[in-house]
Amino acid sequence: MHLTDALARIGDEVVGTQPRPEPATVLVVGLVVLAVVALPATWRVSRHVVTIAHEGAHGVAALLSGRRLAGIRLHSDTSGLTLSRGRSAGPGMVATALAGYVGPSLLGLGAAYLLRERHALAVLWLAVVLLGLLLLQIRNFYGLYAVLVAGLGVFAVSWWGSEPVQSVAAYAGTWFLLLAAPRPVLELQRQRRRGRARDSDADLLARLTPLPGLAWVGLFLLVTVAALGLGASWLLGLLWGR
Repeated sequence: MHLTDALARIGDEVVGTQPRPEPATVLVVGLVVLAVVALPATWRVSRHVVTIAHEGAHGVAALLSGRRLAGIRLHSDTSGLTLSRGRSAGPGMVATALAGYVGPSLLGLGAAYLLRERHALAVLWLAVVLLGLLLLQIRNFYGLYAVLVAGLGVFAVSWWGSEPVQSVAAYAGTWFLLLAAPRPVLELQRQRRRGRARDSDADLLARLTPLPGLAWVGLFLLVTVAALGLGASWLLGLLWGR
């Protein structure tokens, strides 16, 4: 297949619509993902996906606010670091710090909207593009490995997967972003209570603004839970034919 033919196929898939899965399938996929998020053994592995989205959100916010992105690092302990250049205070720095914990949930909400409109393949191809752009900003080996594996996995499903497999993958990824986003916020506050997160995004925002760190944690939690509620209503609306 020539490159132009491949791009034309991708374009048709992105703008086209696909049949919705059976409502029971959507519900079962959501319950399986909930178990993945809830169980410690699976969470230790799957949390890397949240870190990728978290640091990617920092990077996007930095660029949109006029800062210069200096690189992103992802570590095997599921931590990460996004470096940007610009003023050490001000709206750009606040927006960059704010984006991390809310980014995965907002990304999941956008994906849920696309699924509601029957654009499952658009969800997958957009994930491929975003991971590809993120790969260009990674500055350590483990980060390159993690993003490359994720990107190749989504690409393989998008290109070679059958329609049912593609649909399940799109719904699983969306459910995961929505369901997983609140948990790191709760973990953050638990670490803050123990004095182990003094350089966290919430504490950085507390230094940049009049609001205390706890207020920012509350805002993170409010946004992630609200996105979960709205996104789930779009996905589970299929159960009632909406």
